[in-house]
Amino acid sequence: MLENLTDKLGSALRNLRGVGKLTEENMADALKEVRQALLSADVHFKVAREFVSNVKEQCIGQEVLKSVSPGQQVIKIIHDELVKLLGEGTTELEDKKPLRIMMVGLHGSGKTTSSGKLAQFLAKKRDYRPALVACDVYRPAAIDQLEMLSKTVGCTFYGDRDEKDVVKIGKRGLDAAKDADANLIIFDTAGRLQIDVDLIEEIKQLKNAIQPDEILLVADSALGQEAVNVAKHFHEAVNITGIILTKLDGDARGGAALSMKTVTDVPIKFMGTGEKVEEFEIFHPDRIASRILGMGDVVSLVEKAQETIDEKEAERLAEKMRKADFNLEDFLKQMQQVKKMGSLGSIMGMMPGMSGVEIGDEEEKKMARTEAIILSMTLQERRTPRLLRGSRLKRIADGSGVQVRDVNALLKQFNQMQKMMKMMNGGKGRKMMKAMKAQMGEGGGMPGLPGM
Repeated sequence: MLENLTDKLGSALRNLRGVGKLTEENMADALKEVRQALLSADVHFKVAREFVSNVKEQCIGQEVLKSVSPGQQVIKIIHDELVKLLGEGTTELEDKKPLRIMMVGLHGSGKTTSSGKLAQFLAKKRDYRPALVACDVYRPAAIDQLEMLSKTVGCTFYGDRDEKDVVKIGKRGLDAAKDADANLIIFDTAGRLQIDVDLIEEIKQLKNAIQPDEILLVADSALGQEAVNVAKHFHEAVNITGIILTKLDGDARGGAALSMKTVTDVPIKFMGTGEKVEEFEIFHPDRIASRILGMGDVVSLVEKAQETIDEKEAERLAEKMRKADFNLEDFLKQMQQVKKMGSLGSIMGMMPGMSGVEIGDEEEKKMARTEAIILSMTLQERRTPRLLRGSRLKRIADGSGVQVRDVNALLKQFNQMQKMMKMMNGGKGRKMMKAMKAQMGEGGGMPGLPGM
């Protein structure tokens, strides 16, 4: 998320190391790089200019505290300014039941997917009973997609493939939701490739008919500065109450996140961080500011772990590792728990100091390949890896779509890990820990065993 901005801001701030006092001279080049970093991330030029001006005003002339370096002090100032830029204060939805939400945005921004994600999120977090209403009469697949999402989420769905009057669909959807005892009704509206009169008129009529409590603009973060203009036009037309930023996992720039709040004065309330229904989060300005500056987001990481990881199972696995009694079945369970938290890249982005570590498709494929190999084993083979010889190896390789050498490589790495655990449990534990840290520093983790 925002990797390009993180890298360039880090480069700009490195130049301030070793400086005893922040002056206009030593800040000039650094702030110039900060401004260039913001612009290259597609932050609106007016927003970038104002941001740099505010940082400069606070930095110049400040005595550097003895306990921190100038670079650390500037990071603190930039962090606080980023939080202001992203939106201070609450990003909560209106607290009421029933709650009516209308989703608006351009075609392809992710409205339908976000509708399903929001329904599941609020059902899980706020104990709502959601209903999804398909008000997109122009894209045939939209109704089918929303209906499929409603089944995934397990909520009420209303759609009419024959009706073309959006207002009638909205009213009937309200009645259907009421009959189903739903107290959260989300209306998925149609989008266009660009804002036009017909689109605005249609959502105005729907707004008047259903009287939504929240109007959320779903904006593709990859649109950059254009996303800011889209937000401005929608806000002027229907007075949006919040923004959902999508595709933050796939866009290294994402400058729209830094511009939208300033330009529209509307809070960013949620963000989509992946394709899965679960990859949807509340937008916390302070946490996002920390991620941008490479400081991680430990709070979100812990929250995600608490939500997805079985505490008793985690304790059991930890105890088995401590006793060096850890087999491939245990490793599979651990890897599956890690997968529930999201992609490896999103997890690494929340860890302090790890935002610069690149986790690409290849690492994700390695993890999937490792899981496939272990799943191709019998339960007895997972629990007793020494049984894996000859024809068993060939059967497992064929079953997982890999070569026998790939299975052998996994077993070799697993044996090395078991030896490490035994050594850590003995008198050589401290030395082994140092060796492991050095190895992780070079490779980012256990080679061949992603997820450890």
